[in-house]
Amino acid sequence: MAGENNALGKIEISPQAIATIASQSVMQSYGVVGMAARNVVDGIANALTRDPRKGIEVRVSGDEVRIDVYVIMEFGTRITTVAGSVANAVRFNLEKNLGVNVTDVNVHVQGLRVSNPD
Repeated sequence: MAGENNALGKIEISPQAIATIASQSVMQSYGVVGMAARNVVDGIANALTRDPRKGIEVRVSGDEVRIDVYVIMEFGTRITTVAGSVANAVRFNLEKNLGVNVTDVNVHVQGLRVSNPD
């Protein structure tokens, strides 16, 4: 768990809370149409549980947080630009809202989707 000590006690932030904020940041990014599972096993588990944090993997070591994001992007968008925007949005929102040190945000594009066939 990420956290800090202060005069009043200890504040701990769970990886699930970090994943929730990261998920919201990703879904608000332009060019992202959905989240994807890391692999088939995770896909089946997420389909059964309907977890809103699917596609987010959080690793906490000491005061450092590393995040892997698995997304499906809109076909026709510049993938590198959208991936950079997603990484920046996740890092900004986590550092602003939770005050955690995000060292890595890795964006894995698992697929492309055509929303408008015209």
